[in-house]
Amino acid sequence: MVLVILRMKVIAEKRGELCQTITSLIGPLRTEKGCLRCDFCQSQEDVKELHLIEEWDTRDNLCRHLNSNLFQVLRGAMNLLQGPYELRIHDVLPRKRTIPRPLTTVE
Repeated sequence: MVLVILRMKVIAEKRGELCQTITSLIGPLRTEKGCLRCDFCQSQEDVKELHLIEEWDTRDNLCRHLNSNLFQVLRGAMNLLQGPYELRIHDVLPRKRTIPRPLTTVE
C-alpha cells in the first residue's frame, strides 16, 4: 500500500474557493482504480493548513492518478496557496501477522 499526504497552506481569502474545488474532486478521485482512501482535512491549529490524505493499492495506480486530468485540476487549484505544497509518498509495509501467546496462569 502507498500512503500520500499532500500538505497545503492556503491564502486566507482563497480558502473557500480551494476547499470547494478539492471537495468536488474527492468523489471522482475515490472511484479511480486503486484508490483505497481519500480524505480532506483541516489542521486544528491553523485553519489555513489543509491536508489531502490518500491510500493507493500500488505505486502504478498512484502514478496513473498523478498523471490524470483530475490531478491536473488539483494542481491548477494550487495557485490559491501561500507557497509551495508538500507532497509526501510513503510505502506502507505489511503488518506481520502475530500469533497470540497463550495466557499463563499464576498460582
